[in-house]
Amino acid sequence: MGKQTNIRLDDAVKAAAEDRAKRRGLSLQGYVADLIEADVNQSRAAFMAGAAAFLAAYTDGFEAEVGEDRYPGLPEGLAETAPRDAA
Repeated sequence: MGKQTNIRLDDAVKAAAEDRAKRRGLSLQGYVADLIEADVNQSRAAFMAGAAAFLAAYTDGFEAEVGEDRYPGLPEGLAETAPRDAA
């Protein structure tokens, strides 16, 4: 169950938002929640894409600096069987 949040809108913005919500078959609350969720998801996706691009661009440098030991501290031989994303 979600938490309740209160917002203040001027009358013109509220009327326009209610109209758009109605055209989409949503309550004002549902419309605002959908807008916020879409914005958060878009920001999260943009961040993850940027992080992936950064890692791809600097993978060689990271490996040169850190080396190939992806699982430091593991007993000999376990690194070969450990999943690549376990660290």
